[in-house]
Amino acid sequence: MRIRIDEKIVDIKAVWLKDSERGVIRMIDQRYLPWKLRYYDSDSVEKTFYAIKNFVVRGAPTIGGTAALGAYQAILEASHRPNKFKSVFKERIEFLKKARPTAYNLFHALDTIYSYVMDLVESGEALSSIIRLTRERALEYIEKEILDKNRKIGEYGEKILEDGSKVLTHCNAGALAAVDIGTATAPIYYAHEKGKKIIVYVDETRPWLQGARLTAWELHQQGIETYVISDNAAGYLMWLGEIDVVIVGADRIAVNGDTANKIGTYKLALAAHDNGVPFYVAAPTTTIDPTLSSGREIPIEERSEDEIHFVYGELNTGELSVVRITPKGVRARNPVFDVTPSYLITGFITELGIIKPSEIRRVVSQG
Repeated sequence: MRIRIDEKIVDIKAVWLKDSERGVIRMIDQRYLPWKLRYYDSDSVEKTFYAIKNFVVRGAPTIGGTAALGAYQAILEASHRPNKFKSVFKERIEFLKKARPTAYNLFHALDTIYSYVMDLVESGEALSSIIRLTRERALEYIEKEILDKNRKIGEYGEKILEDGSKVLTHCNAGALAAVDIGTATAPIYYAHEKGKKIIVYVDETRPWLQGARLTAWELHQQGIETYVISDNAAGYLMWLGEIDVVIVGADRIAVNGDTANKIGTYKLALAAHDNGVPFYVAAPTTTIDPTLSSGREIPIEERSEDEIHFVYGELNTGELSVVRITPKGVRARNPVFDVTPSYLITGFITELGIIKPSEIRRVVSQG
């Protein structure tokens, strides 16, 4: 993604391998945006686990990309105990899987790298070669399984956007959430580059405000006309006829097309369905979990009550601070994802093209 740093336009990704020999991963620390651009460096599996669990990085594809690099860190750590290499590596992989429960890309990336390493071990590959080849496979995973697929999503999705289209999106499914380009934002960026005027309405996305903080920041950096709206305004704008299409991302897709995404997506899909507004999910096929037959089986993460009770932001003084917005002693519930039934989804924008919910099963069967 192109962003402004010290009055210069630079191209930067959400996560990358800073030091290949030591396995240092650098990430844009999303907890400080849009107020400050800070980086978080991880030189261990423990720190990468922390980064995924605590929203330093977030968004299913970026979590997957970070996990792939974390698997490379696991190889380096296991290499220090060659007599227990396999068991240590497996333990590190299983540890990373516990960082977040809902985003399937986390598990897809870790399982992909784990299987690759086990094949190398079984073939008798030397440890030095396993380290080098795993690093190359992790980087290849990011390029082919994330970036290439998201570019295709942009190419296919751009076709549903006309000049002057007004798009509503929820949470952040942009470059920050997908290493670069994004999923839900990819069609918007491709349309913008073709000279189409696109207007984007961005749900604030309580409680962590990924829309207001991150998506709005990304789109503004690209010079795209953007309006942040409260989550509760979306249905009214659809009713007024001011929304042409809704595009959201996904964290996990079941075989029947039911889709888990950031909390509030289900309500958005209901409003779109009631107002005849097309509702698209943009996601690579790596987000499909072939082991789950319906959305009822998707594990939904519930996070700390504090994310509901407190809001983090910038004071008028420029200082970053946390303020409480609820009465002391009141309890809160904080499920951070919900499930949108497939019948509410117009189509999935994938690297294979735009497919109907009923076609997800075929995609899974074809591998």
